[in-house]
Amino acid sequence: MTVTPDRIEVIAVTGLGEVRPGDDLAALLAGADLRDGDIVVVTSKIVSKAEGRVRQAPDRTKAIEEETERVVARRGDTVISQTRHGFVMAAAGVDASNTEPGTVLLLPEDSDASARRIRAGLGRRVGVIVSDTFGRPWRHGLTDVAIGAAGVRPLDDFRGTSDSYGNQLNATVTALADEIASAAELVKGKLDGVPVAVVRGLSHLVTDDDGPGVRPLVRPADEDLFRYGSRDVVFARRTIREFSERPVDPEAVRRAVAAGIAAPAPHHTTPWRFVLLESPETRTKLLDAMREAWIEDLRGDGFTEQSIAKRVRRGDVLRNAPYLVVPCLVMEGSHTYRDDRRNASEREMFIVATGAGVENFLIQLAVEGLGSAWVSSTMFCRPVVREVLDLPDSWDPMGCVAVGHAAAPPRDRAPRDPGDFIVTR
Repeated sequence: MTVTPDRIEVIAVTGLGEVRPGDDLAALLAGADLRDGDIVVVTSKIVSKAEGRVRQAPDRTKAIEEETERVVARRGDTVISQTRHGFVMAAAGVDASNTEPGTVLLLPEDSDASARRIRAGLGRRVGVIVSDTFGRPWRHGLTDVAIGAAGVRPLDDFRGTSDSYGNQLNATVTALADEIASAAELVKGKLDGVPVAVVRGLSHLVTDDDGPGVRPLVRPADEDLFRYGSRDVVFARRTIREFSERPVDPEAVRRAVAAGIAAPAPHHTTPWRFVLLESPETRTKLLDAMREAWIEDLRGDGFTEQSIAKRVRRGDVLRNAPYLVVPCLVMEGSHTYRDDRRNASEREMFIVATGAGVENFLIQLAVEGLGSAWVSSTMFCRPVVREVLDLPDSWDPMGCVAVGHAAAPPRDRAPRDPGDFIVTR
């Protein structure tokens, strides 16, 4: 049952003085007016100072790089990073304010553990929240949120309940710990030197045990609709060769096709066609026919039956995928010239446009949370593919894309230096 308090107090804790590495924060708060059921909100800066998370860093950029798990977005000097804690925040939480010149503060190694230590040291039935300042997408201004907690219920889940009109709530989950952290900031301020506040009147949110901390507040990557920042989108595409049994949403594939046909093309043409193989029977029929054509070619090349069997197994990535797409090139709108040189260039131009469309398609699949693998096999038996799929003679299959949910995270991509691929004249 949800409890709505009649009165909530937010009280600034003053007189703490400068916190130094090795200080016991619970001991520093010994003189504060604390009562059972209170929630103590501690600014992460003093937690970092007490835990020695202070770095001599004339160049803040290096500290940000070291604390960054991945860069989500970058504009000028502003970097939005995901930290190893799972937080997505400006500058990976590296802060150059309220610290001595020439130093920066890093986030605590484990803010939940920090909250647990402070709570244990206070020796009362209180909750503890470690707070930090976050920006917000689509909103100006900053607000404090919880990056660590102990003894506080972090969420209130209203899903499955009904409002006063009888409407069922399907998505309402209140971030209680964040709301408390934000309320505490109203009396702490940014320039007043007040790093701790007590929130009183929410004893129903204080738990006997330390609880789960802030983990429930961090949205898992596979549930994040905005997982990829602008810098990440292209690199999100990875070749996936092993898929889970989880079904593919056909609408997600169609959205990826919409991205594919946004690619540049010559002469204002539309050289892309995407054949979606949603029928298991059609997929099996196509792959069987392609395999037979491949075996015939390999026998003609003089390969042994053992070698043929080994090579044919490379096609299992398509056979094991729950969804296949065959992108095709059409030359409608192309120009015809009197010489082979320009006609060949014309076709190459359309092939490049088709490749751009396929790349857009693959990237959008990744944004949709789907893995993919582009396989060239249909290009080696185009007549067979056209016959099985009943495609016009003017459609040229340009490989096949296996689509599905990755069975495991992809391997890290080997680093490549762009300088190795650049020639300047």
